[in-house]
Amino acid sequence: MNLRKRMHVDISIVFPVLLFAVISIATIYSAESLLLEEGNYALKQSIWYLVGSFATIGILLLGNKTILKYSWYLYIGCNLLLVLLLFFGEPINNAKCWFVIPHIGVFQPSEFMKIVLILTLSRMIGNFQKRYPSPTLLEEFLFLLRVLLVVAIPSILTFLEPDTGVVLIYLLITFIMLFTSGIRYRWFVILFSICGVILAAILDFYFFHQELFIDIFGTSFFLRIDRLLDWSSRSGYQLEKGMTAIGSGGLFGYGFNHTPLYFPEPQTDFIFAVFSSNFGFVGSIGLFLLLIYFDIRLITLAFQSKNLEAKYIISGIVAMLIYQQFQNIGMTFGVLPITGITLPFISYGGSSLLSYMLMLGILLNIANENKKRIFY
Repeated sequence: MNLRKRMHVDISIVFPVLLFAVISIATIYSAESLLLEEGNYALKQSIWYLVGSFATIGILLLGNKTILKYSWYLYIGCNLLLVLLLFFGEPINNAKCWFVIPHIGVFQPSEFMKIVLILTLSRMIGNFQKRYPSPTLLEEFLFLLRVLLVVAIPSILTFLEPDTGVVLIYLLITFIMLFTSGIRYRWFVILFSICGVILAAILDFYFFHQELFIDIFGTSFFLRIDRLLDWSSRSGYQLEKGMTAIGSGGLFGYGFNHTPLYFPEPQTDFIFAVFSSNFGFVGSIGLFLLLIYFDIRLITLAFQSKNLEAKYIISGIVAMLIYQQFQNIGMTFGVLPITGITLPFISYGGSSLLSYMLMLGILLNIANENKKRIFY
């Protein structure tokens, strides 16, 4: 593919991202009035969107074939960063999830690991299907063991930070990509059965043998489960204030830069609460429709692609995006546990936004491959 074709962009994919950028920067600016200290987060988010745009262009210039070719090197590099993070990461809120870069901000390797894992798994699945067009049970079993190992390494390292929410995203990405690959469904039945037994055993220890649970798994894991299970009570300062801000917004909200209540992390975890209080029910529905349109456009892109690896890449990306959208918005309403999962393209965060912009470049490359004609 020549340079002109590589630099072509699909407007139906780019336009929603441009709207996301406007919504993100405006809402983060509004959230700054709630923060106890000045951080210039809206300006920083604008800069990250600019940097991300150059990253998207870089991906377009490289092409997906080149990126997939070096996916294993990227996978090894990200895992090395996760290891270094455990030793040299700066503790923030009792978690070592970030490297602190002076005068720039924080760098979160797990955000990039999500994209790299999608690329690595797509290559593994594609190579397996090319080598074994009609695999036997044993061949599929051995392949799944390799996949399990590839996913387990970053999952364990990320869990130790600790960042359970991102580990769940790793697992969901893997499940959806394997499901769309067409392997025998009996493996999923077996997997769910094993997970069900393990989960039941963990909950039994948690509820009925708490001292033994803490001795085996440690206090940190106990507190993480306690936090996940406590969401159903809909208690907690952050959640109560966030829900009040959403509910009091009414039909059209209080208006831009008018959020009535303070709650922690308004620029990241609870960005939707800020947006909803500013623009009300009508604005929230508009954001929902924009998210749904973007997701459907990506699913359509997968169906249009004849490249199997591209289909698997999109399935992993869509799984990640939809989960994070449901999780982030759901936890602000109290219907899902608060896990610290951000709203893609909207919440503040340099690492997460940059990873999404890299993802955008990959998606645009796939769209270009599907085009029979290029419109300028």
